[in-house]
Amino acid sequence: MAGKPAARVLAGGARKPKHIPQRTCVGCRAILAKRTMIRVVRRSDEGVVIDPSGKLTGRGAYLHNQRSCWERGLKGSLANALKTTLTIEDRQRLETFMSSLPPDDSAALMGESALKNAGTTEVSNA
Repeated sequence: MAGKPAARVLAGGARKPKHIPQRTCVGCRAILAKRTMIRVVRRSDEGVVIDPSGKLTGRGAYLHNQRSCWERGLKGSLANALKTTLTIEDRQRLETFMSSLPPDDSAALMGESALKNAGTTEVSNA
């Protein structure tokens, strides 16, 4: 039979809730939904890069969109999770992205807005 598979129906006609993938922040070790975190990837050709789509190939690690998590991650836990040492270029690229993140107190309100600025180096005052 072609098409979508039938939805799982529980007793009483209730539908089974959809599975939400979860990941651990390498900065603070908190477990959250994968979509709410920022993925950093070690690629063989480009080094360590930010993956806004979450679909790049390579070894990945996840961080909150909070500066405190990024600061802790850049101290060593991010490099350890990616099983590599960060080059000067990688560290500069990640620190530039970290500077575009909102301060910790408003990070939860901003959601994924930091991902939209992943390619820019300017910080918006809007």
